[in-house]
Amino acid sequence: MKAGWRAAGGSPDTMEQLQSLLGVIGCVGVAWAVSEDRRAVSWRTVVAGLALQFALAMSLLKLSVFKAFFLGLNTVLMSLERATAAGTAFVFGYLGGGELPFAETGPGSTFVLAFRALPLILVVSALSSLLFYWRVLPLIVKAVSRVLQRTLGIGGAVGLSAAADIFVGMIEAPLFVRPYLKAMTRGELFAVMSCGMATIAGTVMVLYASFLSSILPDAMGHILTASLVNTPGALLVAEMMVPGAEKATAGELTPPQAARSSMDAITKGTLAGVELLINIVAMLVVFVALVSLVNIILGLLPAWGDEPVTMQRVLGVIMAPVVWLIGIPWSEAQTAGALMGTKTVLNEFIAYLQMAKLPLDALSPRSKVLMTYALCGFANFGSLGILIGGLSTMVPERREEVVSLGLKSILSGTLATLLTAAIVGLLWR
Repeated sequence: MKAGWRAAGGSPDTMEQLQSLLGVIGCVGVAWAVSEDRRAVSWRTVVAGLALQFALAMSLLKLSVFKAFFLGLNTVLMSLERATAAGTAFVFGYLGGGELPFAETGPGSTFVLAFRALPLILVVSALSSLLFYWRVLPLIVKAVSRVLQRTLGIGGAVGLSAAADIFVGMIEAPLFVRPYLKAMTRGELFAVMSCGMATIAGTVMVLYASFLSSILPDAMGHILTASLVNTPGALLVAEMMVPGAEKATAGELTPPQAARSSMDAITKGTLAGVELLINIVAMLVVFVALVSLVNIILGLLPAWGDEPVTMQRVLGVIMAPVVWLIGIPWSEAQTAGALMGTKTVLNEFIAYLQMAKLPLDALSPRSKVLMTYALCGFANFGSLGILIGGLSTMVPERREEVVSLGLKSILSGTLATLLTAAIVGLLWR
C-alpha cells in the first residue's frame, strides 16, 4: 500500500495522515449516528470543540515554549520517582529499590511493581491534596473551566467538572459540583460522565508516564496533553450523542473535603492514595489472572497461524481497523488493536503496562505516540461500575438515568480518546 503511494507521488506520512483524517471524520460520524436527537445537536459546540482540540494539540506539540515545559515535566517526574524510591527503600529495603543483599542475575529481575512503581500514587495523591489546600489547583481548574465555557458555550457546572477531570478522577471531579448534579439536564449529566471516561486522574498520570518513559521520550508531556485535549473532545462527542438543548446549569467550585492545615491535607491525600493503591493492586491481580484464565481456555482451540489463540490476538483482530483509522500502519494494527481492546475490556493501566513491555520494533515511534493518546482514558467496563456507583450515591434520585447512560459513556469516552489520537496523527510527523 505504501509502495503504491510512493509511485503516485505521495509519501508514507501522507498516507498515515489521510488515515488520521478519516479517523477524525469517523469518530464524529459515529457520535452523530448514535445520537439520541440528531436535529438538536449544537453544531457550534461541535465545531468549537474540534477547533479547540486542534488549537491545543498544535500549541502543545509544536510550540517550543511547551516543549521546554514538557522537558521540565519529565525532570519533575524523575525527581518524584527518586523521592518515592527513597521512601520505598527505607520502608521495604531492597524490594523497594534499596541496596541488594545479593547479585542481580538479570537486568530488571529485582523490580517489584507493587513496591517500586505503585507507591508513586501515594506521593502524587498527597501532593495533589496539598496543592488543592494551597489553592493552586483550584485556580487552574477555574481558568480551564472559563476557557471551556466561553469556547463551547457549556454551563459553569459542567465546565468545572470537566476541568477538574484533568487533574482528579471520574468520581472526585463531580464532587466539586455535587450541589448542581440534581439540576443538570440529561445532556449535561452525560457530559460529566463522558469527561470522566475520556480522561485519567493526575494520581495515575504520573505513574503511566513512568511506565512509558523508557520507550517514549517526553512521556509525561504526551499524557498531560492527552488529558487536556481529550476534555473538549469528550464535550463535543457528548453533545452529539446526548444533546443538551435546555438551559445550561451554572455552578461554582465546591471543595469535596476541607483540610484544616497543610499537614492535614497531606494526611488526607495520603489516606486517599492508600485506598486507590489497594484498589489498583487488587484489580491487577484479578484482571491479569482472568486474562490468563481466558487464554488457557482459548488455548484449547486449534492453533491460529501456527500460534495459540489468545484474548490479545482476538482483540487485535477486532480493533485493528479502529486503530488503523487513527493513523496506525496496517502492519502494526493488530498489535495496537490488542492494546486498545485490553484498555476497553480491562483497563488502561494494564494496556500501558503491556505497551511498555512490547519488543522495541513492535510499534514505530509514531505509533507509540498515537497509542499513548488513544489509551489515555478511563473508558472501560470496570470504570463504569465505579462511575455508576459514585454518581448514584451523589444523586440517588437520578440513579436510573445514570445507569441508562452508562454504556453510552464508555462509547463517548473511547471516541474522545480516539479523536484526540487522530488529531495528533494529523499533526505528527
